[in-house]
Amino acid sequence: MKTLTVKDVSRRTGVSVRTLQYWDELGLLSPARSDAGYRRYDDAALLRLQQILIRRELGFSLEEIRKSLDDPRFDLEKALKAQRKSLQQRAQDTERLLASIDEAIAALKNTKSAYDAELFDGFDPSRYEREAEARWGSDPKFAESKRRTAKYSAADWARYKQAQDAVYGELAAAMKAGWKPTTPRVKALAEKHRLLIDRWFYACDREHHARLAELYESDSRFTANIDVYAPGLSSFLCAAIRH
Repeated sequence: MKTLTVKDVSRRTGVSVRTLQYWDELGLLSPARSDAGYRRYDDAALLRLQQILIRRELGFSLEEIRKSLDDPRFDLEKALKAQRKSLQQRAQDTERLLASIDEAIAALKNTKSAYDAELFDGFDPSRYEREAEARWGSDPKFAESKRRTAKYSAADWARYKQAQDAVYGELAAAMKAGWKPTTPRVKALAEKHRLLIDRWFYACDREHHARLAELYESDSRFTANIDVYAPGLSSFLCAAIRH
């Protein structure tokens, strides 16, 4: 059976050798070994690697991916079909968003009134709810968050936004001032971030906070939302959470 070395896999996929080694250490992708102890990737390992890369693109954390792929009930063909459907939906959503952007450009050029332009046709708020339900629906913390936030008024959300802006603003200021994520001052700000989640959404202990840090870095949407306050703030916060 033909197999590939770790360098061959790195060249073909663009995944660095160090990352492949790290995934092996995590038990996420552990290929067979040659008699000399070198990693050798067979068809099964390559298909598993493809699943890892697809799921990373879909925003899943490494721990979520590992648990899913190691589940005895995991069916690769079924997973691929579901992922294809998800990506098709994402492509359709992208097309609608592009059309919405074109409408906004037309409105800016005064070729169409913003009142007439279909500026919001590309947005489907329920999609985010469905995505959250599919991803975390079995997690008691998701249920707790859903229960709490269902009672929030517009004023409650405004207060939360103000509190969130304050925490991220302090973190951004510390980062710009050159403070290291490992310093007590920055770690205290990371603790404020944890307590913000604990106060508004669900009981968030430090272990769960560390898992959130992985999500913030693995899902570009979370990264972008945090980096709005300052470029690189997501990585800065995650480093403070971990140390």
